Amino acid sequence: MRALWSLAALGLASALFFQTAVAQAPAPDEIVFKNGERLMGTLENGVGNTVIFKSESVGEVTVSLDKVKELRSRGNFVVLKAGEKITRTSKTPGAIAFGESTVTARPSGRAPETVANKDLAYIIDSATFQKEVIENPGPLQGWNGSITGGATVLDSSSYGQTLTLGIGLIRAIPSVPYLPARTRTTFNLLETYGKLTQPVIPQTKPPSPDSVAKTNIFHTDFEHDKYLTPRFYMLGDLSYDHNYSQGLDLQQIYGGGLGYTVFQTPIQELDFKTDIHYERQNFVQYPPPKVSTPNQNLIGSTFGEAYKRNLPYKLLFTESGTYIQSWNNTHAYSAIFASGLTLPTYKRLSLSVNLLDTYLNNPAFGYQKNSLQFVTGVTYTLH
Repeated sequence: MRALWSLAALGLASALFFQTAVAQAPAPDEIVFKNGERLMGTLENGVGNTVIFKSESVGEVTVSLDKVKELRSRGNFVVLKAGEKITRTSKTPGAIAFGESTVTARPSGRAPETVANKDLAYIIDSATFQKEVIENPGPLQGWNGSITGGATVLDSSSYGQTLTLGIGLIRAIPSVPYLPARTRTTFNLLETYGKLTQPVIPQTKPPSPDSVAKTNIFHTDFEHDKYLTPRFYMLGDLSYDHNYSQGLDLQQIYGGGLGYTVFQTPIQELDFKTDIHYERQNFVQYPPPKVSTPNQNLIGSTFGEAYKRNLPYKLLFTESGTYIQSWNNTHAYSAIFASGLTLPTYKRLSLSVNLLDTYLNNPAFGYQKNSLQFVTGVTYTLH
């Protein structure tokens, strides 16, 4: 009897616990379409006259509000009109109600606000609004990007190695693509180093020294953009270049300018920018009587474009072109063209193929003007 009473008590407690858990579980959001169909799930956000709705049955879908008769949501959101500036203090998240042609926001302690569907700009959930609008992330937060590495080793009569390292980082605030950009910071680094030793065959008497061919090409740049409008921004930039194959010991550029985002969609983005900068060129110097190219202090401008496109099967294509013109020495100009393709392989690992063509119109005496690199490697995506 005691065992039966214990089992009964355990069953009753389990039933009461299950009933309480079910009662406390929040009801899902629901869309009622004009044709009578219903969709259960969670409202995530809205852009323009569409909302993003996530359902266990169909996944994440984009729904036009023109097809919605009613949308019931239990979450807290901020509703913004088209053309309304987003600030850190002007909005308080609250419950929202959808009608056939309007959305009404009911923030706690404030008067309700009704917005026509045709005037909607954004519907932002409270967690995203707090993180992306209210909070101000520190300088080390919010970075995304990738690291690429590759190596070639030769061990035979000739011996040597070629090593490549690439780092590309970006910090966009806010980080969600459906909110207008406030700032963007980019950092890029590319290093190619190689050394090939070739012995003299057949060897002479007395022995001749081995011939050694070296490659050392280094580039890094940093840029910070401050958006004045959703597409127009001011920028500050700097870059450093070293190219052993052009006799360029170090080129330094420090400047500021303007940029414009021609278009930005989930599939592709195109930017144009220009600046005015100070440029310092240091070339390899040789002891007399060898001829050395003099170092230069230049004032110039950079004209650049950058394009990226998401291709099918999660392939990513990037391309950029830069033309650097000096105004106090019109012969001291240069250009850089870069393109790359990233092919996902396993989780965060990808195979990358990159082409980098650097043209320097005033290389050191005896060096070629053009430097072409074709680099393949393994890429690890940080986020």
